[in-house]
Amino acid sequence: MSSAKATPVSPLAPTSVPELPPIGGVGIATAQAGIRYSGRTDVLYLAMQPGTQAAGVFTRSKCPSAPVDWCREALAREGARALIVNSGNANAFTGSRGRDAVTLTAKIGAEAAGCRPDEIFIASTGVIGEPLDATKFEGVLADCASRTETGPEAWAAAAQAIMTTDTFPKLGTRTATIDGTTVTINGIAKGAGMIAPDMATMLSFVFTDAALPQVVLQTLLSAGTQTSFNCVTVDGDTSTSDTLMLFATGAAGNAPVTDPGDARLAGFRAALDDLLIELAQLVAKDGEGARKFVTVNVKGATSNASAHRIAMSIANSPLVKTAIAGEDANWGRVVMAVGKAGEPADRDRLAIWFGDVRVAREGARDPDYSEAAASAVMRESDVSVTVDLGLGDGTARVWTCDLTKGYIEINGDYRS
Repeated sequence: MSSAKATPVSPLAPTSVPELPPIGGVGIATAQAGIRYSGRTDVLYLAMQPGTQAAGVFTRSKCPSAPVDWCREALAREGARALIVNSGNANAFTGSRGRDAVTLTAKIGAEAAGCRPDEIFIASTGVIGEPLDATKFEGVLADCASRTETGPEAWAAAAQAIMTTDTFPKLGTRTATIDGTTVTINGIAKGAGMIAPDMATMLSFVFTDAALPQVVLQTLLSAGTQTSFNCVTVDGDTSTSDTLMLFATGAAGNAPVTDPGDARLAGFRAALDDLLIELAQLVAKDGEGARKFVTVNVKGATSNASAHRIAMSIANSPLVKTAIAGEDANWGRVVMAVGKAGEPADRDRLAIWFGDVRVAREGARDPDYSEAAASAVMRESDVSVTVDLGLGDGTARVWTCDLTKGYIEINGDYRS
C-alpha cells in the first residue's frame, strides 16, 4: 500500500482556510479505510436528514466511472440520505466489478444510514482501471454514522479526505435569504489534474439548509455550472469521474419556492453562483505544478459560445501555458490559439492584452508596446490575458494555470 506523497503546498493557495458553519440536517465523518494510501483519511461520509433533495451534473465523458452511473440513476428516484466519497481509487474502467463495488458500497452505506440503497450517493477519485475493494467499507461506514459532527473542523476534514494530488483543501461558504429566511450554503471541492470539466469538476459537493425541490436545485445548479466549473481547465483532460452535486436538507424552514425563476430566489442564486466560482477558481489555483493563476478574457466574438471556445483554446494551449510559466509575454502564442480554435476571427482586427498592457492591435504589435511593462505583468502570480476579436458582442471568461515541470513530475509517476 502506498503512502500519500508529501507535495509542497501550491504558492497560489489561500493564506487561510475559511471556517464553515454547521448545515442543519448534515452530519460529517471521515475515516481511514486503506483504499490506496496509508496514514491518511480516504473516506468521507455525510449523513443527511430525511427529506433531503439532491441535484447533480456529471461528466460527459463516454467512459464514465461506475459511481457516476450510479448517481445518475439515483437522482431519478429523488431523495438523499447519505453521500459516500473515497479517494485513491476512481472505480472507473473497472467493468462489472466496478458496478458490483458500487452496489455493495450503497448496501453497506444504507445499513449504516438506515435507509434504502438508492438514497445513497457515491463518488470516487483516484487511479483509473484499478478494481475497488468495497469490502473495505465494512464497519467503517457504520462507525462513521455513529460519530458524525457538524462544526468547522468537520468540514475541513471533509475537504481533506477527498484530496488526491491536491495540495490544499478547497472549501467555501455563503449565506442568503429566501423570502425573509436566512439560509446557508457550504461547498467543498477537489481537483488538481485531469481538469477540463464538461458539466462538472472532478469532485465538488455543495450543501444548503434551504427547503427547495429537486427541479429548482437542478435548474440552479446546471445554470451555475456553466459560469463556474465549465470555465476552468488545468490540462484539457476531462475526467471520467466529474461529479458536482447540490443537496438541500430543508432544515432552514423557508417557505417553499417551486419555480426556479421566482424572484425570491435571486439572492440564493447569486450566492450559489458565487460559491461555485470560488470553488472552481481554487481548483485552477491548485493545478498540478502550478505557480500562476491565469484568467483568460475574450470579447468582441460573434457569440458567447464562440468566445468560450476561443478562451478555452487559449487556456488549454501548452505553448501559451509554458510561456506564462516562463514569464514570457509571447503574444504570438495567443494569436496561434485564437486561430486554431476554428471560430470566426479576423487577424487584422485582433487586439491582445497581458494585464492592462496592450501588446498587439489591428493584427500587429502595438506601436506603444513596452517589453518592460509586459514582463512586469508576467512576473505576477495572477496573470490575465485579454483578447478582443472586434467582430461582435460575444464574451467569455475562463480560468487556468501555467504549465510547469512540476506537472510532468507529478503525472510521470502518478501510479508509483
